[in-house]
Amino acid sequence: MLNRIDLARVDLNLLVLFETVMEERHVGRAAGRLNLSPSAISHGLGRLRRLLNDPLFLRTPKGVAPTDRALELAEPVADLLARARAVIATAAPFDPATSTRRFTIGAPDGASAVFLSPLLAAVRRLGPGIDIGMRQILPPRSAMMTGEVWEPVLADIQARAMDVAVVPADRVPARFVARTLHDEQFVVAMRAGHPFGDSPTLDAFCRAEHLLVSLTGDAYGFVDAILAEHGRSRRVALTVPNFMFAISVVAETDIIAVLPKSFAAIYAARFGIVSVEAPLPLARSRISAIASRASLADAGVAWLFDVLARTASPTRPFRSPVES
Repeated sequence: MLNRIDLARVDLNLLVLFETVMEERHVGRAAGRLNLSPSAISHGLGRLRRLLNDPLFLRTPKGVAPTDRALELAEPVADLLARARAVIATAAPFDPATSTRRFTIGAPDGASAVFLSPLLAAVRRLGPGIDIGMRQILPPRSAMMTGEVWEPVLADIQARAMDVAVVPADRVPARFVARTLHDEQFVVAMRAGHPFGDSPTLDAFCRAEHLLVSLTGDAYGFVDAILAEHGRSRRVALTVPNFMFAISVVAETDIIAVLPKSFAAIYAARFGIVSVEAPLPLARSRISAIASRASLADAGVAWLFDVLARTASPTRPFRSPVES
């Protein structure tokens, strides 16, 4: 670890230099990207080598090759610089038209498939330099699809691992803000011509082979909890880690799956699937965009939150701030 004296010697530009050389693997190209001379790059690398007590980059006929220590440092340095850039970006006035910030949204892919296309269209129009990172999240085993928001999601928002989460939630603690995007229900999806579509009874449902979307491979979900309340069970023949994988498997096999109705409707024609109502009452969920009140003090996050809520709500046609 660096002690206090060492930290006083650190110039943030040295870490930018390290990141650039790591990406380019060439001193000359790194110099060009940073608008510096090759000798300035070499001088900076010398300071880094003395600071970190490692050669970091070794000369090769085609440029430079990172040492093992440099490879170990690459990820933490990139993370540190990303955080520093985010801090500086939030301190500057936010103008979506000129911003080059990157925001992170967490959501199950069954939800992001519904809101992402209209959101990207709005972002391209209003903030063409803004980038979006999607983070896949799914509920823990104990969570149902309605009611209180999933606790791990709140922790990640609080830690700024994501700027906004889009998940089922009726209520959130006071330190968060939630805006309803749409109400969701679940249907049974299957390939076209599947016999369950002709006779969607509870007995047939329990006899069928099922697919469950689970990041961990756990074969127990909210449908199983509801079946247990009715004294019934099903066979989960397959688990997959995301909804897109699920719908492709359903389209090509006799396995059926309980999927969000909006998601199944979007991809029905593309994958040749059909859906029917489940033969037992399944939980409905309110899909909400959630952010912390503290993060909404950041004008950029507040802008993203508003654009997401406007574009994703079927009852609220999006209009840009200029049009409003």
